[in-house]
Amino acid sequence: MPSNAPGFAELLGRCERSAVHLELRDSYASTDRFEAWKRGERINWADRDAWWHPFYQSITDAVARGITVRRARVVSEPVSEYIRWEHYATQANVTAGEDVRWLPRRRATNIPLPGNDFWLFDGTLLRVHHFSGDGVVVEDEFTADPEAVKLCSTAFETVWERAVPHHLYEI
Repeated sequence: MPSNAPGFAELLGRCERSAVHLELRDSYASTDRFEAWKRGERINWADRDAWWHPFYQSITDAVARGITVRRARVVSEPVSEYIRWEHYATQANVTAGEDVRWLPRRRATNIPLPGNDFWLFDGTLLRVHHFSGDGVVVEDEFTADPEAVKLCSTAFETVWERAVPHHLYEI
């Protein structure tokens, strides 16, 4: 990402209405938290200091200002081990104030989807994530191109309408 590109907290801080995030991958680069989960370690949700970090605070601050933050995940079923972990860890996103939904990929066949995960801020600015094959973010692209914004906004809203709320999605 270019050094002059705004960070996530800054982008969310500039929001006036909404931030939406569409995730399309079944696996992302491994993290220490994922590796710990695979070893059987679980998050002590009562000890917020142990798992809370600045990303979640940015979400909480935005929601407190009246910003709607939604995340939709399109997933293959049966889900990958990574998605199983992500489903478990989503309690942090929900606690921070995000509304999260899950859409089984088989229910997305007739939805025109973009080729990349993205954040869309206030329906006008896209932060597009470009990943390597093993799920490492290689670059974030920023665009306000009306065609790209329209595709991503329409795709997100269609996924959102079909998706299952987090608390109802069983893996």
